[in-house]
Amino acid sequence: MESEAPLASRIRPRTLDEIVGQQHILAKDKLLYRAIKADKLSSVIFYGPPGTGKTTIAKVIAGTTSAAFTQINATVAGKKDMEEVVAEAKQRMGMYGKRTILFVDEIHRFNKGQQDYLLPFVEDGTLVLIGATTENPYFEVNGALLSRSKVFELKPLEKEDIKKLILRAVTDSERGMGAYDVCMDEEAADFLAEAADGDARSALNAVELGVLTTERSADGKIHFTIDVASEWREIITTIRSLLLLRVCGDQIRMRQFIIWQECSMPEKV
Repeated sequence: MESEAPLASRIRPRTLDEIVGQQHILAKDKLLYRAIKADKLSSVIFYGPPGTGKTTIAKVIAGTTSAAFTQINATVAGKKDMEEVVAEAKQRMGMYGKRTILFVDEIHRFNKGQQDYLLPFVEDGTLVLIGATTENPYFEVNGALLSRSKVFELKPLEKEDIKKLILRAVTDSERGMGAYDVCMDEEAADFLAEAADGDARSALNAVELGVLTTERSADGKIHFTIDVASEWREIITTIRSLLLLRVCGDQIRMRQFIIWQECSMPEKV
């Protein structure tokens, strides 16, 4: 149920106009905005740090397009999952002339064989691909797949953008924490927005935990003060550090594999 989902998921924008930040690609005069509005999207790769809106944009597309929308996560999806998506897409196109948009989260986790499998179906229009990655796609995504996609780089959100999301989250009674009667101090909102370092998800996670673990004052309200915000700064920093360690670990393992391959190759005579 949506009410049981994390705040960052519940408060996720549903329309292009609700999205905060990324105006270099989502301003009304930009190609991506116009393509989504016109429902004429071709294959794209969204590249950027965690919490910058890659999945959000994909979800907005899912809610506005007339095409069928399917999502898989490259960390867990296998070839069977991909074959099912392709089979359904072919049937949809053949019977109804309806396109299928496939959103592959963390596409850099697909190996070369998995990426190669998608290529002919992207080429012939069976699938419109949306890939999301925190890694540089020019190193992690199949060159042939890249040549058939438009790459959009998402940048860390500005402090004011994150602050806007924080204030929206604590006042929205339908999808946010508005029902909790939260009084968010300006100083606390500024502090969290700064500490998030461009990652909206981290800031919203801190807001949710702060609200849920802070006792009500005598006036019956939850006062989200700078002291409450300070308690969660360390958690935000820890989460971001763990994400960075995971990314660095992947890069180290890749370098080790490349070195192993080079050492295993027979010498040329």
